[in-house]
Order: sequence, then C-alpha cells, then structure tokens
Amino acid sequence: MALILNIETSTEVCSTALAQDGLVTHLRENLTGQNHAMLLTIFIKELLAEAGLSVDQLDAVAVSGGPGSYTGLRIGVSVAKGICYSAHLPLIAITSLEAMAHHIIQNLENVYPIRTKDILFCPMIDARRMEVYTSFYDKNVAQVRGIQADIIDHQSYLKFLEKNVVLFFGNGADKCRETISHPHAIFVDQIHTSATYMAPLSERDYQNQKFTDLAYYEPFYLKDFVATIPVKNIFKNSREL
Repeated sequence: MALILNIETSTEVCSTALAQDGLVTHLRENLTGQNHAMLLTIFIKELLAEAGLSVDQLDAVAVSGGPGSYTGLRIGVSVAKGICYSAHLPLIAITSLEAMAHHIIQNLENVYPIRTKDILFCPMIDARRMEVYTSFYDKNVAQVRGIQADIIDHQSYLKFLEKNVVLFFGNGADKCRETISHPHAIFVDQIHTSATYMAPLSERDYQNQKFTDLAYYEPFYLKDFVATIPVKNIFKNSREL
C-alpha cells in the first residue's frame, strides 16, 4: 500500500494526482494547452496542501514516461526527479499509452458494451500532421504491437481490423476518424491523458518494486527533437538581411 504522486505531462494536458493504494484522492488538471512549466509545481503544492501532507510523507513519485511532447515530457520528468532527489523517493515511469488503455479496459462495459472476444485497444497520442504515437493492447493490457510513430492513411491497421474490433482513443484518434473507415474501427470520444489513469499502474509498479534509475532515467521520446523557426520569424529574419 502506497501514497504516490502521479504526474502526467506527455500531451497538452497538465495533470497531477495523489493516489492512496491505487485510488485517486486529490486531482489537479488543466486541458487548455502547453502551460506545464507554469502550472505543474503549483498543482503539486495545491494537492499536498489540500491533503495536509508534505513531500516527505510520499512513498514514491510516478511520471508519464512518453511517448509524447518533447517539452512536456522534459518538464514532467525534471520536476519528478527534483522531488525524488530532495525527499529520497523512488521514481516510477508509466507509459502514457498503457495508462489510457488500462482505463478503457477497466471501463469497457460503459465504453463498448457489445460482447466480443476479438477486441484490441489502440490509444493514440497526436504527433502532428497525420502522424500518431500508438500501440496495441489486448483485454489483459498485454502489448500486442510495440509503440511506434505511425503515419495514418486508409490502409492503416488493416491486418488488425480484418480480425478484430479495434477501439481507437486519445488526442490522436480524432484526426484519424475519417481516414480509418473500416467497420471494425470504433472511436471513443473524450479520452485524454490523465494522472488519474496512472494511479493503478503506479501502485502495481510500487508493489513490484519496479523503479527507474533516478540518475540516468530519460523519457521515451520515440523521435528526435527538431527545433523549428515559426514562419513569421523566418520572414522577419529575411527582411533583416
């Protein structure tokens, strides 16, 4: 049994949750965009104050380990490491895609009440344009296909869709709805990354003593970070030449 601070910053959602024994007791969440650097530490202070706790009373910190936004992941992992170093706590890394899949599977009766044994779960995180970070899971949250960055077209995932009903969800699924038109493709709305989804998985990993190396841990970016210059700045710089 553990008291764990969960931090999710892999997408546009900034989410923090305190969980006792895998059940969320306090939550702070912002869905409006990339404000993680401004909001994350404030949310954590508010959670601890609301619960009447100090950092030293935590048993562990869990953080979203990716894939997802390069900047968001860096912010979340940096804050999580700072807390762990200062309070001598273990760090747990949770895959954002697995957390979403686990949430859907645990609530399947409400999401897709039709009974079928041939069903797979495909959480998607937006990777811009028609690309998504995704993986496939079965009913036991076992990974059927590893995490990849996929460019979506009309042929995507046919080998899965021909044999299974596939539930697609997450902030990357919305843009795939019109492209993936197979009758076995089911799109679940309003599912986003959240620290609440991490809570049962971080409790599981705590009980199994599945901790990351605090000194060397890096989030799973999946793709290399590429710095770009906004178009308006390109034209501005050209005028100054």
